[in-house]
Amino acid sequence: MRYFIQFSYFGKAYHGWQNQPNAITVQEVLEKALSTLLRQNIEVVGAGRTDAGVHAKQMFCHFNVEPIVDIKDLVYRLNAFLPDDIAVQEIKSVADEAHARFDAVERTYEYWLVKEKNPFLFDYAHWVKHPLDLEAMNKAAKILLEYTDFECFSKSNTDVRTFNCDVREAYWQDCGDKWVFTITADRFLRNMVRAVVGTLLDVGLKKINIEDIHQIIASKDRGEAGVSVPAKGLYLTKVLYPKDIF
Repeated sequence: MRYFIQFSYFGKAYHGWQNQPNAITVQEVLEKALSTLLRQNIEVVGAGRTDAGVHAKQMFCHFNVEPIVDIKDLVYRLNAFLPDDIAVQEIKSVADEAHARFDAVERTYEYWLVKEKNPFLFDYAHWVKHPLDLEAMNKAAKILLEYTDFECFSKSNTDVRTFNCDVREAYWQDCGDKWVFTITADRFLRNMVRAVVGTLLDVGLKKINIEDIHQIIASKDRGEAGVSVPAKGLYLTKVLYPKDIF
């Protein structure tokens, strides 16, 4: 039987989501916990890949196993077994062909900036030491909705078949002690959000003009876009699925 796990994690201690030969990952830790508690080898498939140091407020994966008698008990035991920086919220039975990655129809990320040096947000957000023009950054962010090909924001030498993404929202908000950038799309390229934020920061710092975003996207050249911002400020916050798979 196939199950979806909804979980979250703080990514500082991990080399991303996906299993790596010589580094600890969230997938490895979760698979070991499930395999130990269910007393069989369990492999999970995630909704996507997050890079080293990136966090997830909402993430999903699926796995196959014989019918679980008491799902609530398994959730309780998993949370007792897992380290403090990984938490399971729910386990749901799904259709046999349901897929955590391919059935996801929408994903949302947030990026956090702090306005001033804050020791309590050091591991959670990126501190930009110079004043930013938030209004200009929001105008530049709206331009993203006019395009579908985002090769300029993709990590080099990636193996994707297409650089097309349907960006449905992209905006900045002043949340008091921090600025939060929210972006939603059907899919994201590797390193895309961090490259987008780095480029929007160039607008906010007045290194480039708002209208330069058009030229950067049209170039399809990663070298034309801004530098990638640190991973510690990036959060996967929502993954959306069709209701009929549950």
